[in-house]
Amino acid sequence: MNRSLVGALSALLLGGATLVGAGAAPATAASPAKAPAEAPAKVSAKAPKAVDFAGTVALSNCSGSVVRTPGSADSDPALVLSNGHCLESGFPGAGEVIVDQPSSRSFTLLTASGGRAGTVRASKVAYATMTDTDVSLYQLTSTYAQIQSSYGIKALTLSDSHPTQGSAINVVSGYWKTIYSCNIDGFAYRLKEGDWTWKDSVRYTSACNTIGGTSGSPVVDPASGKVVAVNNTGNEDGGRCTLNNPCEVDENGTVTVRKGINYAQETYSITKCVTTGNKIDLNLAGCVLPKP
Repeated sequence: MNRSLVGALSALLLGGATLVGAGAAPATAASPAKAPAEAPAKVSAKAPKAVDFAGTVALSNCSGSVVRTPGSADSDPALVLSNGHCLESGFPGAGEVIVDQPSSRSFTLLTASGGRAGTVRASKVAYATMTDTDVSLYQLTSTYAQIQSSYGIKALTLSDSHPTQGSAINVVSGYWKTIYSCNIDGFAYRLKEGDWTWKDSVRYTSACNTIGGTSGSPVVDPASGKVVAVNNTGNEDGGRCTLNNPCEVDENGTVTVRKGINYAQETYSITKCVTTGNKIDLNLAGCVLPKP
């Protein structure tokens, strides 16, 4: 995560500050003062042409994306996916789960080339936590159909299946307007950073050297075009299980530190917790997201 969230969201998320912030610290939320709202888009040379910025958003301190589940309807209020550590209210505590919290946060919606399409606004934080995973889901005042009609932008679809080791991925940062390309190196049974612990986290190969401000970026499988995870943190200094220095803990309790390696949280489990009207229902069969 990266230092403090509110004042550190600046250093917090991934890159910038890793998540547990941001990047992890959790991946790291970027400092609002540094936000390059109209910085030119950069795409790594190896980024598949099929993956672009359409549907991604820039937050004041992080990245995110407009997402839908396979069962979402065009008439449903749209959802924005980011990290729990990117909330405007600060990092949720260990064990804390937030549901249906009013919010009027605004998001800059991007075009395929990374330009500004327009602004969308939240009506509430539908769900957020940093327990077991690092995720926030904002419900917008606009439906998917309204967003497409106004801006010509379609939402990204969340995959409803577990990501695959070795598969190619793109981490698409709306904050920095940059696409990182690498592969899924494997999965961490437990990823611990400071007070927070995440389950079955995605570990990137070293090519995805995400920075602060990339926290909350959708991790897209270029083969399907679907979102398989949300970028959230990385080990910056080789520290052991500390803020901005997450460590892996296996089933036997063995701790492994991978300096310079970054991580994401799987998102397929979210699809098991969304019902008619895009409502979050934590009591649905198969839903394993933490409850309040």
